[in-house]
Amino acid sequence: MVIFFMSHLNVEIKARCTDPSFVRNYLAEHSADFKGLDEQTDTYFNVFTGRLKLREGNIENNLIFYNRNDQAGPKSSHFLLVKIEDAKGLKEVLEQSCGVKMIVRKKREIYYIDNVKFHIDNVPELGCFIEIEAGNILALKTKEELSEQCNFYLKEFRIKEEDLIAGSYSDMLLKVNDTI
Repeated sequence: MVIFFMSHLNVEIKARCTDPSFVRNYLAEHSADFKGLDEQTDTYFNVFTGRLKLREGNIENNLIFYNRNDQAGPKSSHFLLVKIEDAKGLKEVLEQSCGVKMIVRKKREIYYIDNVKFHIDNVPELGCFIEIEAGNILALKTKEELSEQCNFYLKEFRIKEEDLIAGSYSDMLLKVNDTI
């Protein structure tokens, strides 16, 4: 079994997306590389610090541990990513050892322009969202440059301040489930 392990720095934005067609058209007009539609299940596990999730999809299958401040607007995310070949087996081990905190299912469109990754997500119970992740590929960009990239696309997509999301989908779903 081959394990691929990567450590990364992203600056990212998550926001409600009131007009996904506008975003899709913008990305097409700017020659974004469309990677496809991924139906993902993110299983979040109980951990002492940060967040640990197992992502299972038809495009991405990774174990991801990350630390990120919950704030609206551009935020730094330091994460470790391991590509997974046996998601079912790993999920069973993590369920037994850590316990499941939350499961998030979503349909995700994945696009790239250079080092910036774009997601248009549809999450049942929550709605439609846009994520912008400026990644520090090969350590060529500073944190400030990554923030500038996020802010540029924030303006290009006409994202309003009140649409910015501070936390994760798991946090949002926990709040929804607490009110039921």
